[in-house]
Amino acid sequence: MMEFTILFITILFISLFQIGIPFFVKRTVVFGVTIPYEQAQHPKVMQYKKVYAILTALVAIAAIVGFFTWGQTGRVSETQLVLIGSIAPFIILIAGLSFYFYFHYKMTHLKQEKNWFGEVKQIRVADLTARSKDEMLPSYVHLIPAVIAVMLIILSGNLFDQLPNQIPIHWGPDGMPDAFTNKDWLSVLNLPIMLIMLQVMFFSINLFTKRSGIKINASNIQSSKLRQLRLRKYTSWFLFVTNVLMTLLFAFLQLNLLYEDLFSNGLLVLLPIGFMLIILAGALILAVKVGRVDSDFEGTLVLDHSSHNKTESVDDDQYWKGGLFYFNRNDPSVFVEKRFGIGWTLNFANPIGYFVIFLPLVIILVFSFLI
Repeated sequence: MMEFTILFITILFISLFQIGIPFFVKRTVVFGVTIPYEQAQHPKVMQYKKVYAILTALVAIAAIVGFFTWGQTGRVSETQLVLIGSIAPFIILIAGLSFYFYFHYKMTHLKQEKNWFGEVKQIRVADLTARSKDEMLPSYVHLIPAVIAVMLIILSGNLFDQLPNQIPIHWGPDGMPDAFTNKDWLSVLNLPIMLIMLQVMFFSINLFTKRSGIKINASNIQSSKLRQLRLRKYTSWFLFVTNVLMTLLFAFLQLNLLYEDLFSNGLLVLLPIGFMLIILAGALILAVKVGRVDSDFEGTLVLDHSSHNKTESVDDDQYWKGGLFYFNRNDPSVFVEKRFGIGWTLNFANPIGYFVIFLPLVIILVFSFLI
């Protein structure tokens, strides 16, 4: 029942997020395509968003109802439940991505047909005061939890000789270990080392996000600047909360490895669930806080009195491959705001991003395979 509840909540959250994406991204970016601000309420644009939401909702409802009905039959093994419950979110994500690419093509064709940027003056806007209003957390706060990881390594080293010859590496849904490996330094220090890699990645993401450019829409300076500042502030806090929770979870598991029966089996089950629920709640708060500004959720169009109807930001669709992957050698930013979703994505033309994201993940994977 516990596994079913976790999987059901995850599927429901992913479904709601996928359905709502077109309505909380920036008004001037529709399915990865840049449009003039004054065309944000164009009938075709709104129609595409609604049809996407309806199609994605139908797939999501089918997946949720199917999983719920199948899970309540009472003839489902734990392995089958986890397998199907893991596949269902991917079905929803793949369906949403397929609908996205279809409407990305439709929007590209509509934009070319209407020649929306044909007679529009395109400019870049820089606000030198925006940095002074940036409320992102300083990057060093992500190194504070690393103290716990270092202490875990020291403690594990001191207790190494006292540990049994078989080290648990996986725990079942009842909180009992169900997979073991031979004791060695790698298996004992695996969790703290992986934790440090994640903390280094969190630190680097925050550092280079803080250095990224604050991109302001020329046709709606006030609202777009507010969105950028909110995005930076709340993603910074979300990243830090995730870092702290990840540190507590890894510390909990490592201490349970070092001191057998230190925690009850029930707590071993409940803690990861609580971790997941807090992360999902944080992602929801992030989406609402950022998505309610300069989007359809804002309710009404906010026009800047200092802007002119024939002035827009530079159309940079050429740098976005499929509206999802940003590749711009002229942009020093390592991270830029996503075009479909809430958060940041890599500037794949900047090699620093590969070291920030992929190097720690590769190290973690290597350690996992070596155990």
